[in-house]
Amino acid sequence: MPGARKTIKDVARLLGVSAATVSRALAGNSRISPETRARVEQAARDVGYTPNRAAQSLVAGRGSGFVGLILTDPGYGREDSYLGEFIAGLGTGFAEHGIDLFLAAISETQSELSVIRNIVGTHRADGLIIGRTSEADPRVEYLVTAGFPFVSHGRTSLEHPTHSWVDTDGAAAFAEAFDMLYALGHRRFGLVTIKEPMTFRLHRTEGLLAAIAQRGDPGVSLQIATSPRYDGARRHDAIAALLSGPDRPTAVLALFDGLALTVLEEAAHLGLSVPEDLSVVGFDNISSSRLARPGLTTFDSETTRSARASARMLVAQLAAKTRPAAPETLLIRPKLVLRASHGPMRPPPRG
Repeated sequence: MPGARKTIKDVARLLGVSAATVSRALAGNSRISPETRARVEQAARDVGYTPNRAAQSLVAGRGSGFVGLILTDPGYGREDSYLGEFIAGLGTGFAEHGIDLFLAAISETQSELSVIRNIVGTHRADGLIIGRTSEADPRVEYLVTAGFPFVSHGRTSLEHPTHSWVDTDGAAAFAEAFDMLYALGHRRFGLVTIKEPMTFRLHRTEGLLAAIAQRGDPGVSLQIATSPRYDGARRHDAIAALLSGPDRPTAVLALFDGLALTVLEEAAHLGLSVPEDLSVVGFDNISSSRLARPGLTTFDSETTRSARASARMLVAQLAAKTRPAAPETLLIRPKLVLRASHGPMRPPPRG
């Protein structure tokens, strides 16, 4: 666009190199050859790019030039296909500032906190991104106490934040889902959730319960099916039991799309038609939700936006070199994606 401010990407595109290479070259990084630096500087002048001096000082040798993303849980990324999108968003956000992202995958036999302590103690990274945040999270407590730069994808249950985070407003989303289904005539609801004390579980459940209480309708009922997050057999058993009772729900909200897809699978096995017999709503809008039959009604958690915001917050901390006076937080409102897995309550057959 004519007149638009030029960026590192414009210089990189002109030279056919990465944005990270351009950023390091302009910062005078010793890993970049003098010839490449000269080419980059000339290209920057040609396109009219003005470097960000704060970002340059960050990459100019006063740190490792790396930030880490901690990957935990035996199933992290196995079901949650948004992980690839999140990593891509982080990588792009950091590359614009010449910072490399590395993934720290922690096995079941390792202590996650010990790995984080090692990263901090050995200065292998200048900052960290952590996910899978729990209601009371020892990783957050340690990193805050250590004064180490980090951003969490998700919150703890503390009323007043002690660190920077990006999260989606699951409470508002589940309240919106309930109101939509209630308006369609549903009164018997089900919630499919997990046992682990993840904060997103807390907020989404609280949003649903608050919406039910606000209606004040004694005809509304809620049944809850709970299983360990990565125990597929127990998940199927819990959902099958929920859908087999005499007063089974006519509408089910699932904590995330993986659970919702299992609800669709169990409903088909039991001979229930979706959405005629059962409405199902998920959360995350993973790629499988679009391919399901019927297509899954869900909430788009804006994964790329969350990742880019997380990267921006961490870069700001690193550039500032001092702990911010107040943590930066961002709560993103998910967008309802209407597909074919929800519908009006079917009236009872005439006797």
